[in-house]
Amino acid sequence: MSKYWNKLINDIEPYVAGEQPKPGQKVIKLNTNENPYPPSPKVKEALENFDLTTLRLYPDTNSTDVIKAAAKFDGVSEANIFCGNGSDEVLAICFQTFFEKKALTGLPVLMPDYSYSFYPVFSEFYDIRRQTIPLKEDFRLDPDDYIGVPNCGIVFANPNAPTSRAIAVEDCARIAKANPDSVVIVDEAYVAFENEYESAVSLINEYKNVCVVRTLSKAFSLAGIRLGYAVGSEELIEGLRRARDSFNSYPVDRLAQKVAEAALLDKDYYNETRSKIIATRTWFEKELKELGFTMPPSSANFVYAKPPMDCGTLYQNLRNKGILVRYFNKPVLNEYLRITIGTDEEMKELLDAIKQEVKNAENS
Repeated sequence: MSKYWNKLINDIEPYVAGEQPKPGQKVIKLNTNENPYPPSPKVKEALENFDLTTLRLYPDTNSTDVIKAAAKFDGVSEANIFCGNGSDEVLAICFQTFFEKKALTGLPVLMPDYSYSFYPVFSEFYDIRRQTIPLKEDFRLDPDDYIGVPNCGIVFANPNAPTSRAIAVEDCARIAKANPDSVVIVDEAYVAFENEYESAVSLINEYKNVCVVRTLSKAFSLAGIRLGYAVGSEELIEGLRRARDSFNSYPVDRLAQKVAEAALLDKDYYNETRSKIIATRTWFEKELKELGFTMPPSSANFVYAKPPMDCGTLYQNLRNKGILVRYFNKPVLNEYLRITIGTDEEMKELLDAIKQEVKNAENS
């Protein structure tokens, strides 16, 4: 608390990011859903050819080259793309653009009760009423729960985090169709890791109220540059630009734009790394189940696993061994670990450590 802070900053509970190791600290980092593989070789080439003298100039306001590459990647028009500093910034601008403040409407934005924990923070920060919709007992999002509920907008992650489950694009369409006066934000940070995936981008021509948010942090191995984008109707994209240009008209730096363009244009490498992660995840899920873990089916680059021992103890013991996974010490969530899929070598080392911990718990 501080007398110099306004009431909002005094009262709000900020988002808590996953633990970051200190410089030089050797750990197996499986707690923030980063990609274990390096970015595309074309990213390295782009960096080597980057003209440093251009950094004295402001960047392209609209990230034109990134928009062209993203439009090609997703098979849409350039007018359907909006870029920002990571999907978190894009989501924040979406909240400001599409959802009304409490003072203007009594209607809430709808969101799952267990999902990306930035959503409720954004709601509080931008003074937007929210209503959480319970997931089913198996952590499934039921589209019927978002039909017939008065709202000023809807947001959900698909696949969901931290629970890892996805719904079909047809279910996204049902939600959008049933809420024609509200923007439906589909946060697709992890969509690349579904076995047979179809993005909600396929809906934007038929449903003008669908806004899909993507990130280069996960599937493109570019968490370090902070670049995300939205895909939607021209009307939605123009609204995002109006909001952006009201407080920061030069959001994405020159270097990030060049790197992002290179990554988006290398779809072969994107498919190669996502396939590796899916294969490792499939193997790792099987191994955990044999140890007595239970988990929902994962469509992400992580698993959401309930161990056959005290979850908090397992988390801390792994941390003591230099293995970082994510533990949410809140009701229901505190029974599960969210474990990022790393390289085969990292997952084998983690599995050996888990086996020893489970054995110790059984013998205690």
